[in-house]
Amino acid sequence: MNPFDTHEIHNQVAPFGNVNLFRCDPALCEAVAREGDAGAGDGLAALGEMLGRAEILDLARQANRHSPQLHNFDRNGQRIDEIEFHPAWHALMKMLIEYGAHASPWDGREAGGQVLRAARYILFGQLENGSQCPVTMTYASVPALKQSPALAERWLPKILSREYDPRPLPMERKRGVLIGMGMTEKQGGSDVRSNTSFAEAVSAAEAERVFGEQGEQVYRIVGHKWFFSAPQCDAHLVLAQTEHGGSAGLSCFLLPRFLPDGSHNQIRVQRLKDKLGNRSNASSEVEFTGAYGWLLGKPGRGIPTILEMGSHTRLDCVLGSTGIMRAALTQALHHARQRRAFGKPLAEQPLMRNVLADLALESEAATVFAMRLARCFDHADDPAEAMLARILTPAGKYWICKRGPGFGAEAMEVLGGGGYVEDGPLARLYREFPVNSIWEGSGNVMCLDVLRAFSRSPDGAIALAAELGLAGASNAVYGAFCSALLAELAGLAGTARPAGTSGSPVAGAERAAETGAGLGAAVTPGEVLNKAADAEFGARLLAERIVLAVQAGLLLRHAPAYVSSAFVASRLAREPGGAYGRLSPDTDCAAILARALQV
Repeated sequence: MNPFDTHEIHNQVAPFGNVNLFRCDPALCEAVAREGDAGAGDGLAALGEMLGRAEILDLARQANRHSPQLHNFDRNGQRIDEIEFHPAWHALMKMLIEYGAHASPWDGREAGGQVLRAARYILFGQLENGSQCPVTMTYASVPALKQSPALAERWLPKILSREYDPRPLPMERKRGVLIGMGMTEKQGGSDVRSNTSFAEAVSAAEAERVFGEQGEQVYRIVGHKWFFSAPQCDAHLVLAQTEHGGSAGLSCFLLPRFLPDGSHNQIRVQRLKDKLGNRSNASSEVEFTGAYGWLLGKPGRGIPTILEMGSHTRLDCVLGSTGIMRAALTQALHHARQRRAFGKPLAEQPLMRNVLADLALESEAATVFAMRLARCFDHADDPAEAMLARILTPAGKYWICKRGPGFGAEAMEVLGGGGYVEDGPLARLYREFPVNSIWEGSGNVMCLDVLRAFSRSPDGAIALAAELGLAGASNAVYGAFCSALLAELAGLAGTARPAGTSGSPVAGAERAAETGAGLGAAVTPGEVLNKAADAEFGARLLAERIVLAVQAGLLLRHAPAYVSSAFVASRLAREPGGAYGRLSPDTDCAAILARALQV
């Protein structure tokens, strides 16, 4: 030691890295074999090894430290609206596209495509999250585009390509394309029915002049979008009115970034958003000054068209939050196992073991739920599985994404001040959590959607009861919890207002009063209205209980008893609470932590 050195550095933890992100996660390995293909493990292990390398993990730091820059004009004053990204961004995108994170369920290369993609997506979610945004939108655009066969025929081959091609060119000259979306406007936010952007059909001669043989159902759009995700994408799905006053309802359009002659479409990027997180990716505000676009789906049916996309983007919110949870957990566990305090490793201190084991339970429960939900999407032709997806997608997006920020804060606290600074990944991971709750429908929107699913058909409660019943009756707490939940669901028929309406749930109340659905005989609209208002008031708690019940059932069936019993005791026997480290003294924390990170 140099005589002028003030101290010797010791008891510091080496960065987490050079770990196989798949092999170290037994819950994910087991879920892949159970929900999808037992033979897929080797391929996922190869991906997990690559993503866990120190130099690959560092790409996330670089891409977020050097955020995208908007260049509205070139040196000669020509408008170009180009986005400049750091090379790390392009490296991340290349990996995602080459591994089919945007395409694998659609291109027919593998059975169980949704489950295997979900596993890959959870692994990529532990690396970097901004790059997942355009990949999610591209993946989710496929069901929507299939509603217009002519557009699908032209665009899907490029969308499903495994080549990442970021060049700013017309679609026809590219090897692969990405799709974005722009729904919300300044005045409405989630209330997209208040959108004012207006689309007007162009003449056949103008459409042919601009698009040639592709000039069918072409419109020009004037308006704006307050959040226009990933403006670097090659086309965007947007909603616009086709009649003044909105009497016809919103329609959906596909707007290309470039026209066939190489000129820019009239989509003017006003600025990039200065966001809390997701800083590697570009989000923007745009104006349409006569932008050309093709009608997608039927006129006035834009919201149903875009909902084909929305269910898949919401699935990815669940998967993304699951991946970030796992990343935060591994960082915390890695640190606690090596850092010593008061004479022994942090991970051996009793209260820290409680906190870490509680975090591990939350992460494993999110993983088993996410993978089970992905299997629902693989079997969408099965009515029971489709109905289960209809319920669990919004419920899971609400609860799992809502648990994220508190989870991230707790994991950060394990590292103390070292977790709070930007030198390590936990500060970035913490800032990534909130977007999955906000994007594609906030928590309240998701919970009202859960109510809507149950109110319209008894099939939702039937499908959920069948899923919960698979865990049997061996755990009395679980059985009582599920019985109370299903009894509550039995009274929901007819109580939710229609999607996209505002104000009180009068319409649902009037329908229920007319039919007496789920409410017994001789009810008045006022009584139904009160019941509907009560259902809305408690919708968050209902969504929470649904997810907890499904998670508990999956863990009871598939996880070791020391995991499932601790989860039931800490989440079903009492309210889960807002903090971690509330496990009972009889919890086998040592076994839970040994399972949580196997390196």
